[in-house]
Amino acid sequence: MAPRYAIYYAPEPGSALEAFGNRWLGRDAASGEPVPQEDLPGLSAQKLAEITQAPRRYGFHGTLKPPFRLAAGQTAGALRQAVAAFAATRIGFDMPPLRLAVLGRFLALVPSEPCPALDALAADCVRAFDSFRAPADAAELERRRRDGLSERQDRLLRLWGYPYVLEEFRFHLTLTGPLPDEGTREAVRAALDPLVAPLCREPVPVRSLCLFAQADVAAPFRIAARYALDG
Repeated sequence: MAPRYAIYYAPEPGSALEAFGNRWLGRDAASGEPVPQEDLPGLSAQKLAEITQAPRRYGFHGTLKPPFRLAAGQTAGALRQAVAAFAATRIGFDMPPLRLAVLGRFLALVPSEPCPALDALAADCVRAFDSFRAPADAAELERRRRDGLSERQDRLLRLWGYPYVLEEFRFHLTLTGPLPDEGTREAVRAALDPLVAPLCREPVPVRSLCLFAQADVAAPFRIAARYALDG
């Protein structure tokens, strides 16, 4: 029942991307408050709530350092100081315009082109804050391995507590939980297309990173602090 923390990208406050993400998922990760969800033709309110249930718990974000519990001897205050110091040495950048993509069984927004600066930021976050991460226990390792990992992904899981880091990292802003079939995925994609089209025309500013916190395993993640990349 210990708290968990994560280092995430979250859209800049007041941006159109932030407003869309909050409306789509039905929750504001900064305030923790519910937000009325979109009213979409062909997609009932109940269905929308169902397909966004899983990502709603995490808030609208892109993962940089996956969720972790604090290692023995580490504190939340020390983690905050470390993230602040890290961010102060980094310079903001723009990622390429986004595009709507099907990733396995779920939908997400992803960069339309490779973004080496974003990949490097994520890799540096994985390494820089790993001393704060408690090692994954046997149950967590087994749960991850059920997804069917490659040999390299399994090694990354053992080294860093998560299989999709470093060269296996693919930045994405998750929009749905797993969707059961291709027909459902295409229906949701059709409903999403006109909503995300205006957000996919311009590069996306990456000017800060966020420390997210989860009080316990049953609680949603919230933004605990935002740190400007002002190096």
